[in-house]
Amino acid sequence: MVKKKNAKGRHRCPFTDKTQKSVSHIASSKDLIQLDDEAESDTSAAPPQPHITIQSCQGFPDRVYLLASVIYQNNHLEKPAAQRLVSYGKERGLRLPEVKDEEMHRAAYELAFSTLKYQELLEDMMIDSCCYLTQPMPDEQMSLVAVMLYDFQNRKFLPRECKVDEIVQEVRHVEDYLLRFKTKLAASLARCRIKHDLLSIECILPESVKKKQQRSSNLPLYAWVNTLKSSLDEIQSVLKSAGFSQVKSIGQLEGQTFCQDPHCGDILVFPAQLKAQLYSTKLLSDHKLIIQDKSCSLGPNAVCSLLHEEGDVLMVGSFSSLTVSHTAALIAEKYKANSINWPSVYVCVNNCTDAQREELELTVSAMGCNNVRLILEEFQSLHTGDKRLQRVRVILLTPKCSVSAVSNPVDFILQENGDTDLLQDLSQGSIAQSKLESLVAQQRKDIDHALMFPKVLAIVYATCSSYPEENADVVRKALQQAQARADQEGEPKQAKFRPSPSPFMSSEYPKAMDETDSFFMLEPTEHTNGSFLAVLTRVPEPAVKEAPNEVIARANAKGILDKLGSNHLTRKEQHENSSRMKKAASVRTTQSQLSVSIQPKHHQTKRSDSAVLCGHQDFTNMKQSSQEKPKSLRSQATKGTTSSSFSYSRPECNSASCSSSKLEKSLHTAPVTTTLRYSSSSAAPAVPAARSRGPQKEVLKPVLFVLPPVHFPNFFPPQHSRSRFSPSLSCKWKRQTPIVSSCSGGSLSKDAQEIPVLTCFDLTNTKKSIKKS
Repeated sequence: MVKKKNAKGRHRCPFTDKTQKSVSHIASSKDLIQLDDEAESDTSAAPPQPHITIQSCQGFPDRVYLLASVIYQNNHLEKPAAQRLVSYGKERGLRLPEVKDEEMHRAAYELAFSTLKYQELLEDMMIDSCCYLTQPMPDEQMSLVAVMLYDFQNRKFLPRECKVDEIVQEVRHVEDYLLRFKTKLAASLARCRIKHDLLSIECILPESVKKKQQRSSNLPLYAWVNTLKSSLDEIQSVLKSAGFSQVKSIGQLEGQTFCQDPHCGDILVFPAQLKAQLYSTKLLSDHKLIIQDKSCSLGPNAVCSLLHEEGDVLMVGSFSSLTVSHTAALIAEKYKANSINWPSVYVCVNNCTDAQREELELTVSAMGCNNVRLILEEFQSLHTGDKRLQRVRVILLTPKCSVSAVSNPVDFILQENGDTDLLQDLSQGSIAQSKLESLVAQQRKDIDHALMFPKVLAIVYATCSSYPEENADVVRKALQQAQARADQEGEPKQAKFRPSPSPFMSSEYPKAMDETDSFFMLEPTEHTNGSFLAVLTRVPEPAVKEAPNEVIARANAKGILDKLGSNHLTRKEQHENSSRMKKAASVRTTQSQLSVSIQPKHHQTKRSDSAVLCGHQDFTNMKQSSQEKPKSLRSQATKGTTSSSFSYSRPECNSASCSSSKLEKSLHTAPVTTTLRYSSSSAAPAVPAARSRGPQKEVLKPVLFVLPPVHFPNFFPPQHSRSRFSPSLSCKWKRQTPIVSSCSGGSLSKDAQEIPVLTCFDLTNTKKSIKKS
């Protein structure tokens, strides 16, 4: 009967390999199951086949098969017509059926990804078993046949035993179709394994895919502490009270243990099988402990360490709501003392769907982050002068990448809103050159635009790729182009960026670091996924050590000291001063000398030849000229070289008067009683002095005069008498204990304990005039 059945099989299916005579004894699926068990028991080197979910041994609900078939249809490898054995139709880009349950959604993607890895094998089984030729299915249903056939062989061709909540007739029709051909399908799989000398079907996969599949089964769980809800000490205390014990390193994780990550202090690491026990502690449900891959936490930690001042952060690229919440929580914790004005985290969400934006808002709110701001515009369209980005000091770039350094790409893509179009390339272990070039071009655009913001001090670029084109190469090329553009446009050195060591370089992880340059890279291992991180910082302004005379000369050149430390004027300044002094001389010839003397009861000051002491006149004379004198004084103030001390800017002034005005303004804030100036006499040879080449000038020091008290009538208080003064005076009377006069050189008598003190500053006259006064 076996020979008849085998001969019958060869007659029906011309694609069967006739040279393999040893497979003629396989007559039922029971024999194939025994062969699989023997192959698995003979060797321990074969990598274990990963369980997709806890339902994979019994099958999946109908809705999971239907969703997985659409994912497979959109991502399967389309062969040329001459090499095509099975046709799946021409439709691509189909809309995914709605699946509300997250576990079912993840299981469908895992099933579709596994089917993509074994597409070649499954098509050979359908052709070799003759089921595709004898009873062909419609092309639009062949994707469903492929995903159900993979799960069928994974269950060793046994019927489903899972609980079915919803019945999909299309799925039940394909399931009956496969059950009718299960014997022939099992025999075809056995012949394929014998032909290629395969201990298990995993051996047919590329070496890179097998390594990733083996590492993914051993990856530990990484979880960061939400400091807005709890603290690291509190989390460790709760875990220890729940029976967990803390170990020192990841290699010691075994059983109910945990440890602290060597790079990020807010991350705890657990064995992969403890996820259910973590949920029992309610740390995950209360959003105090967040499970996320470590490669997604390196960027937020680097940004937090680089944000030295209270600036804002801009996030650009492909990331999940958990990454945004992690960044916002770290920054808020760093500046928690300033609760009124937390640094904001701006997030570009133009690439997100409406569902992803809604999820982002809900997650951020549940995490307790109140400093997140969404930007709907595309990053390339944001201008450097955007008002929202004026306080941005650090940019976090996590662009779409090939995810080639991730061992569990399905989990990573689903959690981080990655590109599902990469599933087909990842299932074969390499990225198509066209897709890689497209990814690199977009990454280059993001880096180039980020380097153009003038107020940004640092840029963090992070990927999960193992290709140098997406990592160090694209960063170096962007920096070289930016430097060439800055040199061409004559921009200062501060406009350039340079690579800087990441904050993780000091961690004790020697095998994970790239010591040749400043870039940080983690190689994919059994303990972590691979990642790449580059920190670009703005070149600081070089520190220049200058001698004191150089500082004074530079200050004089900028006009800060108005040449107070210089004895000579430049030719340009002499020409400007001479033109101004000519105008001033023409005015002085028509006006009289401006002087107001202070006359006490029995004391008068003498006038000197070069200066006139300005003060009060007798009150009776002031009262008589109260209506005429202010007008004349104001007119003289606008025409003469003297001005009031309350004016902050003057349209015309020579260098000496500008210096006196600035010095008087600075002294006006000092705790002195009254500021009084000496004005230059009209008879002084001001014009020749200005015309002379290199006039000799000296810087005069303030002197103190102690005058007898001046009594004012009660009906006219001193506050109002200040308005009667000449504009060249600035006086303030106050009764206080006077300071020892620098002119007398001695101490005051007891009779002069409480007298008005008048402090006078001679800003333009010579020392000789001070001695005469």
